[in-house]
Amino acid sequence: MLGNIPKAIDGLNAIILGKPVQIKLAMTCLLAKGHLLIEDLPGMGKTTLSHALAKVLGLEFQRIQFTSDLLPGDIIGSSIYRRSDESFVFHPGPIFSQVVLADEVNRATPKSQSALLEAMEEFQVTIDGKSRDLPKPFFVIATQNPFHQIGTYPLPESQLDRFLIRISLGYPSRSVERQLLTSQESKNLIEQLEPVMDGAELMKLQSKLDSVVVSERLLDYLQDLIDASRVNQNWSHGLSPRAGLSLLKAAKAWALLEAREHVIPEDIQAIWMSVTEHRLVSQSTANASSNQAVSDILKSVAIPR
Repeated sequence: MLGNIPKAIDGLNAIILGKPVQIKLAMTCLLAKGHLLIEDLPGMGKTTLSHALAKVLGLEFQRIQFTSDLLPGDIIGSSIYRRSDESFVFHPGPIFSQVVLADEVNRATPKSQSALLEAMEEFQVTIDGKSRDLPKPFFVIATQNPFHQIGTYPLPESQLDRFLIRISLGYPSRSVERQLLTSQESKNLIEQLEPVMDGAELMKLQSKLDSVVVSERLLDYLQDLIDASRVNQNWSHGLSPRAGLSLLKAAKAWALLEAREHVIPEDIQAIWMSVTEHRLVSQSTANASSNQAVSDILKSVAIPR
């Protein structure tokens, strides 16, 4: 049912030590055809996870380092005049890859950040009035530094909403950090990592999401959670219909990773925080630390039995 996904997860766990939940959420995002946002301090393993994910799944990989002088054409490509036949030839940018790492995405200007929007939503880009399809599968992993760091441009709500899941790796435990200090460098470990599948197999697994069953009672539960976010005074606005669809897709993918063909309440609870927290905007900066408030919504809604 899961093909080589368990092998892929084992390979990732051997490189990103002590973060099994985050790795499972990243795989959930990929199975649900979403895009992943990793927010953390520099040096926490964000880029390493992205490299390892592409390598173990056998997918083409491109990295874009977002900087303040990055231009949209540096991302999507541009047409260059060819004097020999007096024509313009399109040179594709790094966005034309199966896995694209947008590294430190909030260090680029909003104009460059917006160049990702159409690609992430439509799986195509429009250049010189012509639409060009992106490779399949197509997966964007963006890393983001905390907003308080110098030289960052906060992502607008419209762009945050394009990310199905947001995770944070955080500091390792003392025992895990000792392993990191005494083992090979992650770069060498990634080079030794063998692909366990390819893009065609991944797309076949992604198509299985349509057959995952969600009962009427589970849909009621999901809608109750969404409604609870809309009447909660902590937020300037509640979850949108698109956020509800994102929750449903992520819950189905999590159920699939649990080798089930139906969704249970625990699947929704497992992905709730990572799907919703970056979509809920606090009423005030004083309430910016909203982790507990998002978690409280789960506690306020009765679980179907």
